[in-house]
Amino acid sequence: MKLNIRRRAKRRLPERIKQPLVVPTAPNQIWSIDFMSDSLVDGRRYRLFNVIDDFNRESLAIEVDTSLPSLKVIRVLERLITKRGKPANIRCDNGPQFISHKLE
Repeated sequence: MKLNIRRRAKRRLPERIKQPLVVPTAPNQIWSIDFMSDSLVDGRRYRLFNVIDDFNRESLAIEVDTSLPSLKVIRVLERLITKRGKPANIRCDNGPQFISHKLE
C-alpha cells in the first residue's frame, strides 16, 4: 500500500541561559529539596522527600511515605523553618512534584 504518514516535528524548548550554581558560605543559606522513589519487594511504591543544607551537605529531613501530597511537604518545610530558621534560597529541579499552588 505504501501510504505516507505525516510525522509530527518535535517541539523544542528554547535554550535556557546557563548560570553557575551559587556556592553557600555559611549554613542555612541554601537548601536543596528533591524527591526519590523506589518499590518494595511486593511491588508497592514509596517516595522520599529529602531536604539538604548545601553548605555542609547535612540532611535536614527525610520524609518517607507511599504518598507525599503538597500539604505534607509544606508541613516538613515549616517544621524545619521553626527549628533552624528560614533559608535565603531553596534549590529544586523543575519536576512535576513542585507544580503546586499551595507550595508556592
